[in-house]
Amino acid sequence: MSHKPAIGLLELTSIARGIVACDAMAKRADVEVTRSHTICPGKYIVLISGDEQSVRESMTEGVEVAGGYMVDRLVIPNLHEQVIPALIMARSVSSLEAVGAIETFSVATTIVAADAACKAAEIDLIEIRLGTGLGGKAYVTLTGELHMVEAAVKGGVDAIDSGFLLRSDVIPAPHADLAKALL
Repeated sequence: MSHKPAIGLLELTSIARGIVACDAMAKRADVEVTRSHTICPGKYIVLISGDEQSVRESMTEGVEVAGGYMVDRLVIPNLHEQVIPALIMARSVSSLEAVGAIETFSVATTIVAADAACKAAEIDLIEIRLGTGLGGKAYVTLTGELHMVEAAVKGGVDAIDSGFLLRSDVIPAPHADLAKALL
């Protein structure tokens, strides 16, 4: 998948309204629907990508259509190149160094944290897990040199509203078996 410079995401409490919002967003501007599906607990997300102006125009339509069913939203211009591959689980990280994790109550918040973490330090995103099977929560995992992971986790946490942050942690020297679970 080619890198897109901006993304937008809507998180809704209604699946039916999420499907309608997705259609309206795709019709409003020249964007690509990157992901559109249910997440736990019975919510719906729409993730679009494209140039910043098109994403903003599409998101304006999506927010209007979502109405009172909207839980959260985001627009990130100049998205870091690791974020979309980590979202669609297409990243390949060969080994673990230090490991960082940021867990939130919002899908949008986790994406913001992942983008900020990548921009704060030289790390590798392992995965961005969004809401499915997580009771609506989301998390990002990353790896790299310890000081870089610490800086990335701090950058990710600092970029989000603390009301959505559940927890963040850094493992300086992970056990070799942790790689089986994360990679």
